[in-house]
Amino acid sequence: MAERHHGTTADDDPLPSSGSAVLPSTGRLLAVDWGAKRIGLAISDPTQTLAQPLGTLTRRAGRRFPMGRLKAYLDREGPVGVVVGLPLDAEGGEGPAARDARSSGALIAGKTGLPVTYWDERMSTARVLQDGGADARAVADAPAATGILQTFLDRRRS
Repeated sequence: MAERHHGTTADDDPLPSSGSAVLPSTGRLLAVDWGAKRIGLAISDPTQTLAQPLGTLTRRAGRRFPMGRLKAYLDREGPVGVVVGLPLDAEGGEGPAARDARSSGALIAGKTGLPVTYWDERMSTARVLQDGGADARAVADAPAATGILQTFLDRRRS
């Protein structure tokens, strides 16, 4: 089965109606690993070569997306675009979690004016947990966002 990657360029996005924006090719990018309880964040360097963990936002059940806390990171780091991890199912379809991630991405785009693209993040947190042991879940979100962003950056350069 072919992997589906989103937002590399307008011409090679396999889902042009997916709502993905084309991101600038220079400047820092922020990655968001959306989750029902926690949101992992990662940031790239200005050359978009290397991703590093940035932090984790905690969500409270039944509450809105923590935009104020995210904006503090955006103001400090100055990204030129946002990559939102899209938790597709095993067949590549979009279930409730993917729809929620898209809603969060649309909110980020609307509130910040930054271009947002979506990237297949299947199993990103699971890979981090596999390497980290039983206590890893509480700190897995920023490393998962880093993995999403690094994969995105590597794909853009290839």
